[in-house]
Amino acid sequence: MLAKVILQGFIVVPDSDLEVVKSELIIHKKLTLKEAGCLTFTVTPDEVNPHKFSVYEEFVDQTAFDNHQARVKSSKWVEITKNVERHYQISSGE
Repeated sequence: MLAKVILQGFIVVPDSDLEVVKSELIIHKKLTLKEAGCLTFTVTPDEVNPHKFSVYEEFVDQTAFDNHQARVKSSKWVEITKNVERHYQISSGE
């Protein structure tokens, strides 16, 4: 059986981009959840810091994760979030 790929961590969104990122996030989540091999995709606002969002993603295998990364690179999301700090760890879950 192939190993799941799990990405977890958080993003920090600059004040100037916060509203547009929150708006585009709705579309980004819908598109990601429709992808073949996406098991879970959550982006949750932090309760204390309005600029911080926790991120948790699970994909069935490395190929599904790679396909997600490729799709995102050519999406509106990548342009809108170019100033966002990303703090992720990627691991494989058996």
